[in-house]
Amino acid sequence: MSVMELLGNVGLFGLAVMVCLAALSIFSVGVILHKHRRFRSALRQTQKFKAVFGKLLRAGKLQEGIDAAKAHPGSHVAQVASAGIHEFRGTRETSTDPAAALEMVNSAVEDTKVEVLIEMKRGLGMLATIGSTAPFIGLFGTVVGIINAFQGIAATGAGGMAAVTGGIAEALVSTALGIFVAIPAVVAFNHFTGMLERIQLEMNRTSSELVTYLFKVPVATEPANFLLDLPEKAHAVR
Repeated sequence: MSVMELLGNVGLFGLAVMVCLAALSIFSVGVILHKHRRFRSALRQTQKFKAVFGKLLRAGKLQEGIDAAKAHPGSHVAQVASAGIHEFRGTRETSTDPAAALEMVNSAVEDTKVEVLIEMKRGLGMLATIGSTAPFIGLFGTVVGIINAFQGIAATGAGGMAAVTGGIAEALVSTALGIFVAIPAVVAFNHFTGMLERIQLEMNRTSSELVTYLFKVPVATEPANFLLDLPEKAHAVR
């Protein structure tokens, strides 16, 4: 039997299962394409930003660093660096306590990292759900198809091909569709999870380097107004 002949013998319930799996497949492909573009853009912009930001940071040009971050809005590293610099510049105007300033900058950086990760993870939960449930949905259709096959045998009193065609069609197509939908979703989820680990590592490294640079002058030995000229001091140390 051809595929069209199999589909022609599928019952109403089997058709509903197939439509459900087809909808999940379309949604899964949409999420995969969207996340692929988002991750690729983030990594590309991050590479460009890191090359520029490192030079600006070593030169003590914090405002230029903020401008560079604005020029790369899709970069996760740029968002973390921008948040840290903004908070640091704010503490220079509102606080003279070095320890409090360090805590505020660290808090701003950590909050930004969490927000970036939440945004990057959006949609991956659905991929994991589709990958884990699609085979069971297909198996459900398979079981119903086998039941229909036995009902056909009971109705005709014989076990010929005509009696079991509809049920076997539902079972085979449902099983195949369930596996077909699940495999790309699982592969994509694992791939994006690996990329998220890389993104998190880059943000951790950048935040650590940024905080170390901004507060590299020992806070215990600095006067109360050390934040006012810290960038120049840090540049002189380098």
